Amino acid sequence: MASSPWVVVATGVLVMVVLLIVALASYRSRGPAFEARPADPLPTYSLPGSGATNPARVAANLPEPVIPGLTPRRTDTPPVEVPVVVVPGEPSGGDDLSDPPAGGVGSPPDDPGGEQPRPTTPAPPPPPAAPPSSPVTGRFSVRDSWNNEAFIGEVLLYNRDRVSRPWTVRLVPPPGSRLVTSWVEGAPQGTPRMSGGVFTYTSGVNVGPGASVPLRFHFENTGGSIRPSRCTVDGVPCSGL
Repeated sequence: MASSPWVVVATGVLVMVVLLIVALASYRSRGPAFEARPADPLPTYSLPGSGATNPARVAANLPEPVIPGLTPRRTDTPPVEVPVVVVPGEPSGGDDLSDPPAGGVGSPPDDPGGEQPRPTTPAPPPPPAAPPSSPVTGRFSVRDSWNNEAFIGEVLLYNRDRVSRPWTVRLVPPPGSRLVTSWVEGAPQGTPRMSGGVFTYTSGVNVGPGASVPLRFHFENTGGSIRPSRCTVDGVPCSGL
C-alpha cells in the first residue's frame, strides 16, 4: 500500500462515485413526496330555497373560523343603556298611581270615578275700617220760626282738638224747602251749596283749638216742619235732633 499510493486514491474515488449514484437514485425515487400538498378546498353547502350553486358565494356566507385568543367579530349593534335619573322624594318607577289607602284600593289621580276635591269658596274681604271720629262736633237748634213754614236754624260747631280743624256740615231740610241764605257768625264765610235736597256748607277758616263757631241758615216753604231730617259734621251726627 505504501509503495502503491494510486491504488488508495482510485479506491476512494470509486467509493465516492458509488455513494453519489446511490444518493441520486434515492432523490429521484422520493421526489414527488416532497411536493407541497394543495390546500383542502372549502366545503360547500347548498342553502335551502336559495338555489345558489356558486361555491365561492356559499363559502362567503359561512362564519369565519375563530382564532384562539381573539374575540369573534359582531355584526349587530350592542344595546345602549340609557341612565335613569331618580329625583329625591319621587318614586323611581314609571307609575303615577298613588299608594292605596289601608284597607282599600285607591283611585288614580286622574280617575273620573274617584271623588274630586270640592272647590273652596274664597273668604270675603274684611269690611273697610271705620273712619276716625272727627274732633269737631255740632249741636242743632232752632233760632226762630214762622208758622212752621219757615225757620232759622243753627249748628254750633266745637273743636275738641288741640290744633285748628276744618269742618263740613251736611243737612237735609224738610222736603220742598228752599234755602234763603246761610252764614257763619263772627268768622270768615265758607262755601254753601244746595244739591239734591242736601245742604252742604264747607268752612272758609279752621276752628281754633277749644273754640266754637255758629253756622246759621234760613229755610222757607218747609211744609209745616222746622227741623231737618239729618244733620252731620264731618260725618258725625249732630246732637239736638
